[in-house]
Amino acid sequence: MLAYYCDTFVLPLPDKHRFPMAKYELLRKAIQTDQILSQKVRLELPPAATDEQLTQVHDLDYLKSLKEGKLDPKIERRIGFPYSPGMLERSRRSVGATLAACRAALKDGVAVNLAGGTHHAFADRGEGFCVFNDTAVALRTLQNAGDIERAVVIDTDVHQGNGTAHILENDESIFTFSIHGEKNFPFRKERSDLDIGLPDGTEDDDYLAALEGALKKMTRVPADFCIFQSGADPYHGDKLGRLSLTFEGLRKRDRMVLDWCRRRALPVAVTMGGGYCPEVDKIVSIHLQTIRCAYHHFQESSLSFS
Repeated sequence: MLAYYCDTFVLPLPDKHRFPMAKYELLRKAIQTDQILSQKVRLELPPAATDEQLTQVHDLDYLKSLKEGKLDPKIERRIGFPYSPGMLERSRRSVGATLAACRAALKDGVAVNLAGGTHHAFADRGEGFCVFNDTAVALRTLQNAGDIERAVVIDTDVHQGNGTAHILENDESIFTFSIHGEKNFPFRKERSDLDIGLPDGTEDDDYLAALEGALKKMTRVPADFCIFQSGADPYHGDKLGRLSLTFEGLRKRDRMVLDWCRRRALPVAVTMGGGYCPEVDKIVSIHLQTIRCAYHHFQESSLSFS
């Protein structure tokens, strides 16, 4: 199974910045030392997303401001990262990793971006630690190349995928679904094709019941591809999550989504999404668990896509 990483492209952050940038390198190293995954997952560096690919979704003026180092200070504050050339290159690589995972999934049934899930980026701006919208760019690129016609986005990150919802709101060829904390960021929600907002403190059973119900509703949604944004931040120990899922609940979530894709014979690209537990090793463990679920899915579905 192919997995793409871009942690070697450094996004410079000030000391004590609240974004856990270290998790990406730690996740890659965890795969490299895992008894099974180290033998079964092939790690590759992705190409950077090109200007042509990015401007299928993002406004040219926004991209130009990033390239010239003239980003509007208000947008910079909304993104939450200080501007630097490194931020731009890292963001290009993260989008490139999702696109590469999508292309690999079309061949193998499933592939993974060890980062990605930058679902708060809008066409004309970034926000919430997201510069470009990797999901929208990847799906537009596949569609314009004739690789897919219709897709579904399953976003289980604890924060609503507002940028993705807004960019794709009037696109009948891509169905967007977000299950998230209703009272959490972003406080002004956009409209996905299907939104489920959960109350603070939601635990495993209620969460999984809500997810199962949503997937049943989506059974007849026409699609030939899926992007699954997982997210470690519904975990009960996450400082920005406000939901109360356990490791086991998150594992069942991942399996439920991947099983839904398998039953429909949908190739699926998996992105990691957010995670903000103060104990970074727990974020890594949740993401690693998602990679294991993806690998099991690869074993189960590879005969159908080989």
